[in-house]
Amino acid sequence: MSPTIAPVLSVVGPVFDEAAGLETFHASLIQVLRGLGLSFEIIYVDDGSRDRSPELLRELRGRDPEVRTLTLSRNFGHQLAITAGLDHARGAACIVMDTDGQDPPGIIPELLAAWRQGYEVVYAVRSSRQGEGWFKKLSAGLFYRLLRRMTRVDIPLDAGDFRLLDRKALDVLRDLRETHRFMRGLTCWVGFRQTKVMYARKPRLAGDTHYPLWEMARFALDGITSFSHEPLRWVTACGAASFLLSLALGCWALYVRFYNPQAVRGWTSLIVVVLLLGGLQLIGLGVVGEYLARIFDEVKRRPLYVVRAAEGFDPDG
Repeated sequence: MSPTIAPVLSVVGPVFDEAAGLETFHASLIQVLRGLGLSFEIIYVDDGSRDRSPELLRELRGRDPEVRTLTLSRNFGHQLAITAGLDHARGAACIVMDTDGQDPPGIIPELLAAWRQGYEVVYAVRSSRQGEGWFKKLSAGLFYRLLRRMTRVDIPLDAGDFRLLDRKALDVLRDLRETHRFMRGLTCWVGFRQTKVMYARKPRLAGDTHYPLWEMARFALDGITSFSHEPLRWVTACGAASFLLSLALGCWALYVRFYNPQAVRGWTSLIVVVLLLGGLQLIGLGVVGEYLARIFDEVKRRPLYVVRAAEGFDPDG
């Protein structure tokens, strides 16, 4: 298909050091897409890969005319790589999926079937998570349920970035240019008619996850601070509780002073109060600091990503 003609379907896949399984994933993906009988494009976003992924993407681009490639100037992160792909997608519908094989291309016909029924956002919900340890499953389940209770946005449980967006929803999403992006929440925030498709998440085709524990913690923090003010309210509640506790300790100290002159007066109560209030103050400053840091990043208005090279796109588009 000529890059000057808008396709029916766009597929966006972020790539970061996926050389070991990229060919296998692409073969499976393009087989499914060509069996759909509609025009499509595949947009691979190289997010600063350090392995052979850029060379493999060039080979795929030369072999299959439906492939487009975006090469970012450095590693901007998974969520911004998805953003770059969505910004360049031209299809009437767009599917976001990981390229490590955990999001099976065989689910795409089900996503399209729901889209044809009139749904503008169709998200894939994991019925099982194969190849993942118990800690990853437990922590992910707790995070999604905590986030759901903390925010007013209806973010579905156990749904990742694997989803379909109608052109109307995608155009609204493109206007949201916040720096710390939690795409799973943003695609729900835009509204429109939404539904789910269940699937079993597969193990990675090769290699290890690019989301170690510290990266998952930062990702969770972005999700919470982007869609909830509850941590700030918790700080206020802790402050009120500490005030009441300090008031009670103060009353007890006065009682000891006037009604129990034989009591040994030490530093215990003083140290308890100082440590309690000091710890609460530091926690409060940390929570407020996280929100202030995000405000600081937003007001700088830097571009979300930088494209070093784009291949296969309409030069006039």
